[in-house]
Formats: sequence, structure tokens, C-alpha cells
Amino acid sequence: MAESTDLGESQTGLLARHRRNEEQGDLGYQSSDDDLDEHDPLNHPSAQQHLRLDRPRNSSHSRKQKSSGVQLEPAVRAMKRGLWHRRKCLLISLGLLGVLVILLGGGGTFLYKTAPKDGLSPPFYPSPRGGTIPSWEESYRKAEEMVKKMSLVEKVNVTTGVGWMMDLCVGNTGPAENAGFPALCLQDGPLGIRFADLITAFPAGITTGATWNKDLIYKRGRALGAEFRLKGVNVMLGPAMGPLGRMPAGGRNWEGFGSDPVLQGIAAAETIRGIQDEGVIATAKHYVANEQEHYRQDWAWGTPHAISSNIDDRTLHEVYTWPFADSIRAGVASVMCSYQMVNNSYACGNSKILNGVLKDELGFQGFVQSDWLAQRSGVASALSGLDMSMPGDGLGWADGKALWGASLTTAVLNGSVPMWRMNDMVTRIVAAWYQLGQDEEGKFTGPNFSSWTRNETSLLHPGSDDKTEGWVNHYKDVRGQGEDSHSLIAKQVATEGIVLVKNEGNILPLNREGWVDGHDDEKQRIGIFGEDAGEGRGRNACADRGCNQGTLASGWGSGAVDFEYLVTPEDALRRAFNSDKVQFSSYPTNVLPSNNASSMFVDQDICLVFINSDGGEGYIASDNIRGDRNDLYPQKGGDKLVQKVAANCGGGKGETIVIIHSIGPVVVERWHNMTGVKAIVMANLPGEDSGNSLVDVLLGNENPSGKLPYTVGKSLAEYGKGGQILYYPNAVVPQQDFKEGLYIDYRHFDKNNIEPRYEFGFGLSYTTFEFSNLTISTTKPKSPLPSPRPTSIDPPSFDDTLPDPKDALFPAHFRKLKKYIYPYITSASDVKQGKYPYPKGYNTEQPPSQAGGGPGGNPSLYDVHANVSLSLTNTGNRKGKQVVQLYLSFPPGVTDEGDPIDFPVKVLRAFEKVELEPAASGIVTLELTRRDLSFWSVRRQNWVMPTEGKFLIRVGASSRDLPLEAEF
Repeated sequence: MAESTDLGESQTGLLARHRRNEEQGDLGYQSSDDDLDEHDPLNHPSAQQHLRLDRPRNSSHSRKQKSSGVQLEPAVRAMKRGLWHRRKCLLISLGLLGVLVILLGGGGTFLYKTAPKDGLSPPFYPSPRGGTIPSWEESYRKAEEMVKKMSLVEKVNVTTGVGWMMDLCVGNTGPAENAGFPALCLQDGPLGIRFADLITAFPAGITTGATWNKDLIYKRGRALGAEFRLKGVNVMLGPAMGPLGRMPAGGRNWEGFGSDPVLQGIAAAETIRGIQDEGVIATAKHYVANEQEHYRQDWAWGTPHAISSNIDDRTLHEVYTWPFADSIRAGVASVMCSYQMVNNSYACGNSKILNGVLKDELGFQGFVQSDWLAQRSGVASALSGLDMSMPGDGLGWADGKALWGASLTTAVLNGSVPMWRMNDMVTRIVAAWYQLGQDEEGKFTGPNFSSWTRNETSLLHPGSDDKTEGWVNHYKDVRGQGEDSHSLIAKQVATEGIVLVKNEGNILPLNREGWVDGHDDEKQRIGIFGEDAGEGRGRNACADRGCNQGTLASGWGSGAVDFEYLVTPEDALRRAFNSDKVQFSSYPTNVLPSNNASSMFVDQDICLVFINSDGGEGYIASDNIRGDRNDLYPQKGGDKLVQKVAANCGGGKGETIVIIHSIGPVVVERWHNMTGVKAIVMANLPGEDSGNSLVDVLLGNENPSGKLPYTVGKSLAEYGKGGQILYYPNAVVPQQDFKEGLYIDYRHFDKNNIEPRYEFGFGLSYTTFEFSNLTISTTKPKSPLPSPRPTSIDPPSFDDTLPDPKDALFPAHFRKLKKYIYPYITSASDVKQGKYPYPKGYNTEQPPSQAGGGPGGNPSLYDVHANVSLSLTNTGNRKGKQVVQLYLSFPPGVTDEGDPIDFPVKVLRAFEKVELEPAASGIVTLELTRRDLSFWSVRRQNWVMPTEGKFLIRVGASSRDLPLEAEF
């Protein structure tokens, strides 16, 4: 019998059942002694009056002052239209629900009258203090010095955003000017700078993951960091490692690196190192178990509450927090908590995952920021480990009714939020600033662009009623020049992220000179088909890439950017062939003539068909896709397009090559086995150099070396119940139980003996490789548990005496701006002491986890216990790159205190990309750490290494091509 993953079962170490109010608490309108009253999902509280404080905080940005107003740019107007569209859809949905209630009648059972599940997440208090790990000691010493100079309102100013569209970036904090701490700029996103000009549109995370190239991933991160730094951004909102890819149709899977925790973790860590080596704070997001867009936020989908991801303790550790642990070990300075609930407690107010797992067990020393409006409580979220509220507004976009701001000031003054916790919140932020060297003079001088307009001068606070203008766009080109051009890195990532999955008869690579032999002076006829080959209505036709038109180079949402240029496949292919030798024709449309004998088809020798599958963040809907894809088939009639072209290319005698751009796996069963389909290329999301990177692979300038970062099944159903999006609510709080546990993607296919179309890690090359001579050397003996948790250093110490409430009042003659978020209170009489109803478990101090003690967990988890070496030989006639992949199988018969432990058939544990000349060989060495060889014990609450039996090590070119095996 496997370890229990029963979400409702109560046993030591499991995320046990308790009332939601024990974890969730208030909605945080006002910080008072009622702030942590139970939040009843069936009783949506009426909005109490927020303090509406309307004057901007002082800003260090240098701007030319003007007084006339300007119009917001089209992207902003489009966002406002989108919000209106969602409000309209919500009203329609509520109307339909009302009709349904009437139809069901008095005795009927109605979904929203069903009480939600109790919370499944145990409390963990108090919030661990930062500054306890030696690698951050100096930054915390400096932060302690600075924070001691701050007043309470300055501390609140640093922890609370100023509100949506109240300054130049998507997220802006206020400064602590008396102490010398600046306002911070936070900006999307994972593949480039959102809402900015003269930047690089890098390939998406999923494309980057498909490279399996650690060095290239680092270089991409370094280039991203340089661009954010040069634009004046302090905090980059990326990389993403959640969603992990549990559901292949998930709308935001493309922002991450693939459907395996080890691949995600390594890629995220390399990206973070690159970003932060440029002095920019990276953000690991979205923490945690944020796997679908439907119902991720309350009311956005017609339900009063966000979905709950219900996940057992072992799965949480071995799958979903694994890449976050790698990120913390890499030094990430910020973590973003996600929108949805985890075990029926909102992620940004869940003390177990923030205080217990992230800050205690994983030793996170930076600050936790909320996703934009993911904070759903005031005092409760502060106690539960949230350090920064973004964008500062409360429960609604741009409403100016902050859950923190003045309410946090009041909560500290009346004792609801302890002063030590307030000090820790701000100290974590300041320490991160020092840790990345942002105090260096001249390194960061504030943002030199505006997210809201491309005009040189414009409104300084466009979300307010202030009409003051200033110099907001400096038009700084941050893309690098010459050999340092970031486009070179972007193109290389796009090229190595292309995965060749079918190449029948070695039709690829093509020859730019046309026919190789046997056709005398006859031109080779090559035609391209499909809307995805061309530019469509333009590279930036829709705000945030929020539509599927033209060639697909990025998914949509806050993770997208505006393209300065986009090289389409059509343009690149037209230039690539010798027009004296090749007759090139292009039909960039999915609507083709019904006449199968049309010259469009008949007069071709080779047909290149371009299809795609798009999706993205849930606030955008396009072509009946609301973030998450509805299925895994090609969109916009892609299957029929391939079938028609493949059947008629060259009068039925031509050869067809299919190129797919997609945010994730695409089912190809409707045409995969057609006689005419000779090759399939999965080009993922290539970014700005889409066409050039594709041409390099199709014409053999580059040998394809990408590997699938996910499994391509023969149907969506093959991914199992855990792989399905919850499209319709099943409770007042939609419940999504992760009952599949560890078994996602290839692990699920292995367990159920399902033969996929293309397995995880698969990808063809124009050359061949041979694996041989596998050896394993043990560097440390097996032992069940990590070393005892090391003693931590002392965190900063502060005087926790409460200041006089009068010191927190608005300064005299202070001009307030509408909806701007301030830390000041309007009256000292608002501060009333009283007995505060802290959540159950708040006064029970939790012992430190023995799995903790260092960045990413107990330091001994990262001790190397075995080195695995092998020989790799290029047996072909072309230079090429191969990804050596190591998969681990745990010993059979493992028990944990008498309970049998179930394991996947195999799990990825290490990989290395190696380039070899023809006939050349090389020795590849891979390391296995204690963590790699351990499972999470829900009973012992620690990582446990089996010491009886043998581990099986398998090495090869994919998850199902593993020619080398050895035990140890």
C-alpha cells in the first residue's frame, strides 16, 4: 500500500484538516480587532469603508513637469475594455445562475448552497525571521541599520504598492526617504520587459526548457537581467516554475520550463543566477500548485472564490516545491505567491506553505510578494508570511482600497500585527536590495520607461485624478550591440528549442540550392501553407499577444511582450532559398481552395504546413479560449489544413513537412501517419527570431538538438484524470484534488503502461550518438536522514516599541490623489487596542524543521552521494549536440515506519548537453545528491534515503530510450 494521499485524512505530517478561519482569517478591509474573523465563503462580506488616501508618495524619479493630460495608450485602453468585458460576462453569468436557481426550485440542490470543504492546511506560526543564513548575513546587517532609521509609515510604504497605474511600472512601492531607501519598480515578465520598447522578445520558458542547455539558459537569464537593469527595473517578475505542467492544456504552462520538477528546477536556477548576476532581483513564481487559469481568482469566472488545489504533503515536496527549492538555493531574492487556494487556504495567506515550507524548511531569506490582487486578507496575510502587497489595491482592481497601506499601519499600532513582524517584512525587502547590490551608486536610478504610454511625456500617475505630466519615456535601447547583441542569444535559444520528432527518409535538412541530383536544371518547387507562417495583422495586433493571428511566437498574458520585430517563417524561408534553383510560393492562410487539383497544391514538390495552438493567462479570452486550451488539437482548423495539403501536395506525390508552434503538447493523431507527412517539427514559442531559427534547422545550418520538455500523448484523455482542466465549478470553492500525486506527465504514462506518441525528453538529430561504459562511483555512504539541522545565526534585532499614533497621521497640507495608496492614517482615534482573535495555532510556536537549515533546505541534502560517468560518441557524419539524461528508479519494497512507499517507475534526476564532432567521443559525468536519492516522509517530516536494496540508474537520450543501466 502506498503512502496515503487522502486529502481529508488526518495523520502526523499530513496537511491536516482544520477550519479555514484558522488559516485564512479576514479579508482585511480595516485592521481592527475584528480583522481575523472567520471568512465565510457563503457570506461574502460587504465592503467596509477603506481609507481613501489620495496623494502620491514622494518619488525619486527625475521628471519634467507639465500640466496637460494625455490619453492612455491602446494597450491600456484594451486592458480597460477587457475589464469591462469581464464585468459584462460576470453579470451575464450571474443572471444565468439566477435563472438556474429559479428552475431548480425550492427543494433543488444548488451548487452555491453547498458548504465548502474545511481548510486542509495546518497553521504554522510565527513567521520565521530573515537573516539567519550566513550567505545573507552582511545584507541583513546593512538592512538592520537602515530599517532602524525608518518610521512606521515608511516601513509600511516599503511593503505596500502604491496602486495600479499609479507610477511607471506594473508594480511600484513607496520610498523611505528619511532612511535613504528608494521606491522599487517591479515589472513583468519571464521572457522580456512587458509594456516596454527597444527590448528583446526572448523565446518563452517552454522553448528554453526544450534546449536542455544549462549554459544557454544562464546566458538567456543574464541577458534578461541586463535589459531589466538598464530599463531601471529593480524586480523582474520571473522566472515561472508554476504552473509546473500537471495539465497539458494549462494556459500558462508555456511560461515555465517543462513538466518535470528537476527540469524546471535546474532551468529556473540557471535563469535566476543569470538575472541576479546583473543585480536585478528575480522572482520565483507562482508559489504554489497554480496549475490552471479557470477559477484562479474569485469572481473572475463567476464563482465567489478561487479554486483550491488540494495536494498531499509528499506530492507538494517531491513535485511542486522542488523547483522552488532549487531557486532558493540559487539565491532568488523574491517569491510570488499565487492566486488560488492551497488546501482551501489562499496561497498568499497560507501560513503552512509560506511560513512552514518556504521560510522555515527551505530557508528563504528574501521577501514574499503577492501576485497582483492575490492577497485576500490584511492581518492574516501578514501573520502568514506575506511581506509585500502588490499592486497595493485591495480586493478589486484600481479601487484604492488597500488591505495594507493605512490599514497595516493601524494594525501595527493597535497590536494586531506585532511590531517584530512588521520589522521582519521590511527588513527582508531591504536585505534583498542590498544582496543584489542595488545600493551601488548610479546602478539603479528608477525606471526610464512608462508601462502606460509610448509618449515621451505623459501623466505621472495615470491611475489617479492627477493631471500632472512629466518625462516618462527615455527610449533607451537595452538590446545590446554587435557581438553582445541579445538577439544572438535569443536566436540560439529558439534554435536549440526546436524539437524534430519525425524525419522519414531523412527529408530534412533541405538544400537551399534545391534538388541535390537527378533533376538537371529543373527548379525544386517549395510551397508554404498556413496562417502561422506569416505576420497576419501585425506582430503586435493584440494587447499582451491576446489573440491567435499570424505566426505564434509567444503565448498571451502578462508574461508576453511587445515585439520590436518578428521574423516570420515566410520571410526567412523566402530569403533562404536560391531563387535560381528553387521556385518558392507562399499561402499564409488556413482557408484553401476546395479544388484539390488546384495548382496551389499540384505544383509543389515539398509543402511546408504551419499550424499552432495558443493560450495564456485567464484574463484574456480569444477564439473561445479563456486562458486554458479547450483541447490539445491544433487550432483554427490546423488538422484539416495538414490533411488537405498532405493529401494533395504534388498531386499526391509531394512530401509534406509540418511545423508546429504551440504553448504545449499538440495531438497529431489525425494526420501523423498519412503517407505524405514526412517530417514534424515542434518549434514551441521562438520569440522574435522565429523564422531565422527555424531556417537554420530546416536547412541544416544548425543540427536540431531540442528535446521535448513534456510528453506528447495520442489524446488528452491519456494524461489521466489529473491532467484535465476543471472547466466547470464543482463547489462554491471549486475543488481540484491532486489525487494522482507524483504521477504527472511521463510518470503517469509509465505507471499506466501508456505508449505516448512522443515521450518526454525525445528529439531527433541529423547525426547519431552511442552511449557506452556506464560506471557509478559512490562518494558518500547511504544513510536514512540528512545531518541535523545546522545552528542558524541570529536575525536582526529591533526595538519593538510602538510609536505614537500621531506620528502616523497625514502631514499637514498634504495633497492626496484619488485611489493612491498611502501609509498614513487620518485620525489617531482610529487606533483602538483590544483583544485580538488570532487564528487557532497562532500561539503555538512550531519547532524548526529538520529538513531545513540552509538555502533550499538542509545543506546535507545537496551532498553528492554518487557520480555517474559514461562515454558518448558521435557516430554520424555531422557535428551535433546530445542531451544525456539520467533517470532513477528507487529500490523495491521500501517502507516508512512500516508503511509501503510507492514510487514512479523512474524519475529524471540529472542531464547534460554535450556537443561532439563526427566520430568524437567524450566522458560525461553526472552527480546524484542526497535529495535525488530520497523521498519525503510524511511521518518523519524529513527527506529519507532508502538504505536497503539497490537503486537502478538508467541513462540515455529520452525517458524511453535508456540503453545504459546499472545498480548501486
